[in-house]
Amino acid sequence: MVPAAPAFDVLVIGSGASGLAAAVSAEGAGGRVALATKGSLQANNSSKAQGGIQASFGAGDSPEQHAEDVWRSSHETADRRLAEALTGDGPGAIHWLEELGVEFTREEDGSYRLARCGGASAKRLLQVGDRTGHAITKALREAWEASSGTSLTNAPLHELTQVNGHWRARVGERQVEAATVVLAAGGRCYAEAERRNELSTNHPNATGEVTTLALDLGAEARDLDALQYHPNGGAWPPNMQGYSIPETTRAYGAVLLNAHGEEFTDSLGPRDIVSQAIFDEVEAGRGVTTPDGRPAVCLDTTRISEADAEVSLPYMLRRYRGAGIDPLRQQILTYPVLHYQNGGLVIDTDARTTLDGVYACGEIAGGAHGRNRMMGNSLLECVVFGRRAGKAAREQASA
Repeated sequence: MVPAAPAFDVLVIGSGASGLAAAVSAEGAGGRVALATKGSLQANNSSKAQGGIQASFGAGDSPEQHAEDVWRSSHETADRRLAEALTGDGPGAIHWLEELGVEFTREEDGSYRLARCGGASAKRLLQVGDRTGHAITKALREAWEASSGTSLTNAPLHELTQVNGHWRARVGERQVEAATVVLAAGGRCYAEAERRNELSTNHPNATGEVTTLALDLGAEARDLDALQYHPNGGAWPPNMQGYSIPETTRAYGAVLLNAHGEEFTDSLGPRDIVSQAIFDEVEAGRGVTTPDGRPAVCLDTTRISEADAEVSLPYMLRRYRGAGIDPLRQQILTYPVLHYQNGGLVIDTDARTTLDGVYACGEIAGGAHGRNRMMGNSLLECVVFGRRAGKAAREQASA
């Protein structure tokens, strides 16, 4: 007797940018697709991403140069194949997002407004003001909701089992069968920050149990110990603690200063180097202390022009001004905050894991960034490898 075909070709786990990109791509390729998520479709880390998304559109820039920046910023630990896929697909990913309705900030002449971010050798950071992640996930979510796909909300993944050549998943109170599965459930930095009694930029759903489930099934992983601190977590006032101050503040002229008003690091260096420089400066006694006793250094945002701030940092301005601080008139206090899981499940350039029929994309996957990620490459990774995962999973399901 021939086993019954599974109800879905592709089951996507996670509703951030990578999961939505995978689901939209698989459904667009003709697949029967279900997307299951722990909470609501809106509950994810991607929508919190502010700074921007990298792609090589600038004069003299190229995907190859972008890939070299990834390699150098990773301290030569990235998987070159993944880095080249990431950067090579970058411009096309931007145009695809525009087709879905994302409107990137442009200059008066109509060209993209590009910023240089930490570790980059060229200006290639595209933005939608300073709420780029929100704009991208909103467009992807609307595309998904307009499709014929099935959404399963408040349905965390509890169990995944291979049965008769396909996968059976227990999500929430439901059992779902699919030919292939795309894991896009993000990292574990919220849970890790709680364990360390530290602050995190992450959504409370970033707890990492889907990675553990995949490892228990035999999936290979890499660099899971490599967690990234965002150099510029808000340190004061209290309602800004854990807020990730956009790194584009430094792209538009802000610099880091110690208690003596001295610059102590390259403010546009790679994230891990800038974060460590802040830790070292505080350890050496040259930091400042917040009114509630927390360590910090100064971010001199008064060097940002009002024009740049109004166009590229409007949300940051509103947040701080609402808290009684005008970043264009006074320096703000900052300290690194736990932000991102650099490592994850091992994948190939089609986002295949080492488990047959299981794909991974976004923060749950490792290799594209090595042990240190550049700003603006996370959203790009979500879109590039989400699209690749969705298409490849659909193709395998129909083979």
